[in-house]
Amino acid sequence: MTIITKMLPYIQTILSIILIVAILLQQSDAGVGGVLGGGDNGGLYHTRRGFEKFLFITTIIVAILLVASSLLAVFVK
Repeated sequence: MTIITKMLPYIQTILSIILIVAILLQQSDAGVGGVLGGGDNGGLYHTRRGFEKFLFITTIIVAILLVASSLLAVFVK
């Protein structure tokens, strides 16, 4: 076993926890009405700025890293 094979489960666990936290921290404008089909704000476009943009980009990057580490785990074994 190589070192990467031993470290991969820990890396995946850390990445998944970071991804969960990043998703939960994102603000959602769709309340209960959005779940039930209502809550349409007229289709207004929302621009992400500051921390919200950073969190959005971080979520995407961490998700890509998690998928890449999962694919690596499949091909290493």
